[in-house]
Amino acid sequence: MGKQALAALRERQTSIKTGAGVQACSLMFFMLFSWILESMPDLSRITEREKLKSRAGDEPHWQRLRQGCYVGFRPSKKGKRGTWFARVYNADTKRNSRKSLGDYGKLEGHDVFNQAKADTELWADTVECGGERTPDMVTVKDACEAYAKERHCPIQEGILRRHVYSDAIAKVRLDKLRRHHLRSWRKRLEQAPALVSRNKKGVKRWKERAKSTVNRDMVPLRAALGQVLKPGAPNTDAAWQEALRPFKGADRRRELYLDKEERKRLIDAMRDDARPFVQGLCMLPLRPGALAALTVRDFDKRTRTLTIGKDKNGNPRQITVPPVIADFFAEQVKSKLPAAPIFARVGGEPWNKDAWKYPIKEAVNAARLPSAVAAYTLRHCVLTDLIRAGLPILTVAQLSGTSVAMIEKHYGHLVRDDAEEALASIAI
Repeated sequence: MGKQALAALRERQTSIKTGAGVQACSLMFFMLFSWILESMPDLSRITEREKLKSRAGDEPHWQRLRQGCYVGFRPSKKGKRGTWFARVYNADTKRNSRKSLGDYGKLEGHDVFNQAKADTELWADTVECGGERTPDMVTVKDACEAYAKERHCPIQEGILRRHVYSDAIAKVRLDKLRRHHLRSWRKRLEQAPALVSRNKKGVKRWKERAKSTVNRDMVPLRAALGQVLKPGAPNTDAAWQEALRPFKGADRRRELYLDKEERKRLIDAMRDDARPFVQGLCMLPLRPGALAALTVRDFDKRTRTLTIGKDKNGNPRQITVPPVIADFFAEQVKSKLPAAPIFARVGGEPWNKDAWKYPIKEAVNAARLPSAVAAYTLRHCVLTDLIRAGLPILTVAQLSGTSVAMIEKHYGHLVRDDAEEALASIAI
């Protein structure tokens, strides 16, 4: 029937000279297309798949999902599970793209077709929007390097370097990645001790990795994979995302707070080269790394603005500072080149976490402050003071480079306390 239909179509094509001929040809095309669709197998039916035979050239049996998008199945010649395929028309190349989806060995029954259909449609969306994975992105490491290159976040790059690139997970192919790979990686991450500090002789001290630390260390890998992989079906080995779910309730609110007098004692106890950097931490709600990354060109003395270009979220922002803080920054940038760091060590290098923690720890001991005080403690103190001063949470979030949700989560109780005091003051 198929050969007869094609032959009739060719005859009609040679005789299209009148409107009737065009109409007849259109009808023939419609009939042929309808016949092709009817002749396609219904791959969702298990019994129908089991009856399929291997085709010449190992061509899969295709089922149309929508225009330009097909899911395919190739029966195994050895009696094993067949292989699934996706086929999508690429408008850019004007050709069909094909991708092997594997045999879904962990799935049974109708779940096999449902997963193949979902994978095909997701891949079709990716191809059609021009976001198809590049051919050189093969392994987990490739995906993480592409993500790191796009984000340019030193913190996340450091996490990937320490916990992914040096781990066996880095060499796993993306098309072979399963939940058990990431479960094993997560277990190794949880069991890896966290570095607390080291003294000047190089002796390291370690502690058990906290759940909140595990949550933070999983973020860049989860984000990198999320850009190139679709979430697998729940409770299957293809559900890679389930292995990277964060611990609930792991993030604890910072409780350690230094009042202004204690912060003044800390600044006075700092050695000369580190004192301006710590004083800057006590003035602005910036992350220590963001403050350390500031260069002379980031400060505009005329408009009293600071451009925060290197921060956790990767989005540059500007903040306007009051005259007292502007005068402090003007003193720090005096006689320095535009590319020079505003806060520098004795040798001219910018501060980093391995450099600032030693002088801070020494000053903490000298000022007889709690031993847990660190650079981030000062950011917490400034944020607390800003909330206590009645500054809107949105403004605090914009100044600090974080989200309103995070400010509400960690500092919302301060607003509630102030609200209770305000209500108490008007009670009759």
